[in-house]
Parts: sequence; structure tokens; C-alpha cells
Amino acid sequence: MASKKTVLVLGATGGIGGEVARQLRDAGFLVRALHRDAGRVTAQNDGFSWVQGDAMNGDDVRRAAEGASILVHAVNPPGYRNWGKLVLPMVENSIAAARAAGARIVLPGTVYNYGPDAFPVLHEDSPQNPLSRKGSIRVELERRLRAAAASSGVRSLVVRAGDYFGPRAGNNWFSQGLVKPGQPVRTISNPGRPGVGHQWSYLPDVATTMVKLIEREEALPDFAAFHMAGHWDEDGTRMVNAIRRVVAGATGGAEPKVRAFPWWALGIASPFVPLFRELKEMRYLWQAPIRMENRKLVAVLGSEPYTPLEEAVRATLMGLGCIGV
Repeated sequence: MASKKTVLVLGATGGIGGEVARQLRDAGFLVRALHRDAGRVTAQNDGFSWVQGDAMNGDDVRRAAEGASILVHAVNPPGYRNWGKLVLPMVENSIAAARAAGARIVLPGTVYNYGPDAFPVLHEDSPQNPLSRKGSIRVELERRLRAAAASSGVRSLVVRAGDYFGPRAGNNWFSQGLVKPGQPVRTISNPGRPGVGHQWSYLPDVATTMVKLIEREEALPDFAAFHMAGHWDEDGTRMVNAIRRVVAGATGGAEPKVRAFPWWALGIASPFVPLFRELKEMRYLWQAPIRMENRKLVAVLGSEPYTPLEEAVRATLMGLGCIGV
């Protein structure tokens, strides 16, 4: 029988997976985490129960999920590589494991699923017609979760947010585009167009939202999806200006300069650097305003977890080693 307090997290060493796992642990859940080198990560003494296994191995996932009531599917190919070969097999393994355990799958959603026909405001029922290959894969991933809920009662929960930023956010535009981890911030690269709004989400707030919904999961439908409003940068300057103010305040120096992100360089290097090719594919998400609407989430939780922008930016820059403690 599944334990209501036992959770399996796939991707617990990543940004969102790690943050959700830590917050679930702090909320009193027994957190079980799958890793290909469990012996090494066990030494971190993080309070997780590490299990040896690979998310690409269905038997490993099924064994790790035994007795769990929640399976957090937060695993992604590193550096955006091999999505076509890895993403869908991994979610199929999670679906099979959740079916065997009687668990609900919790998935961090992305805006990759949407194309311009859904812009500028995204709702849970907005059409999903993406322009990118990764977006098409994400749409198929969620389609399979919906199908599993309808055909075999495998419950799922999708929490969709904007571009992540946070102290341990992993692959994200903040740390791969705007600033450079481990280095002082002297220049900020802005990927957006002047005057074009953009949606950001502070990773600890996303994790808190997931935990609150997990605590209410028995009241949710078999397939549930929620959007977070996060931090709306209405003209594409709010985030970079927050970084400038935080850096200047922390260092006592001048505010960093802002320059346009060198998209042209990605075009030149894309044939040789897989990460650049994948980033370039998502450029359209910076060329039009995209905002998330959270009324459905607020109706369930009462309010959305929210950290003020400058506080969130300060914690992020400290976590990335860009400013001192």
C-alpha cells in the first residue's frame, strides 16, 4: 500500500527536483530519490533516501516507487541534449511505476508547449501548438499523462511556470544568459526585445506551490494542471534592473551595464555546440510578450507563494557565487 508521506523524486540533483525534494523533506515527507550513483550522493547527508537506479530503466523506477504516493518527474536530459531519445521513454517509465504503486505523478511544466496562437496570456486550456521540437515533445509528454489518467487512472499534476531563476536553478536563462555563475556581474546580457514582456518564476516559490498542491492532491482531479503568475517583467527591463540594483547594493560600486544578448553568436556556433543550438530554438519565446494567468491556482490555494523580486534576485546571485554573502 502506498504511504501518503512517501515521495519518489526523479531528478533530485537538478534545480526544480532538488528544491521540491528539500521542501517535501522539510514538510515531513519521506523523500526517496533515484540516482545512478547513489553511494556518492548519499554522502551529501541531505536527509533523502537515495536509491540506485536510472530513470531510463523501467524496472529501476518501478522498484524505487514501491510504497510511494507521489512520483515527482523532474528529470531532464542534461544540457537539453537528446530530448527526442530520452524524454518520452523516461515519462513512460514513470507512468508504469506510478500505475504499479498507485501514485500521482507531479510534473514541472514549461511554456515550451505553446506557440504564438496562444500568446500573450497563457491559461491552462490554451491551445498547445509549439514552434520548437522540444515543445512538441513536451506536448506529447503531457498528452501521455492525460491518456494514462483517462485510461488507467494514473493521476497526474502539472505545475507550469515561466523561466526559472534561483540559487540552485540548474539549466536556465538567468544563469546561462543574463549572468555568468561564479563571476562578478559587470555586464548583463538581455535576451529580450525592448518593450517585450517576459515571465519569470523563482524556483523556491515554484517548489512551495508544488508541495502545497501535493498536500491537497486527494482533492484534485485525476489530471490537474495549474499555471503560476510568478514575476511578470512587463517591458523586459524589470529583471535586469533588479539585478543591477542588487549588484550595486552588494558591492558598493556602479550598476552593471546591460547589453543585448548575442543571438548572432548562437547562430554561428550552433552547428558545433548542442547547447547553443537548443537555446537558439527557443528564441521565439523572447520575441513576444508571454504572461501566465493563475486564477485557477489561487482558487485552490488562496494565494500563490511569492518572494519579492529583489529578495529573490539577491538569493539567486548569492547562490550562483556572483555576489558575496
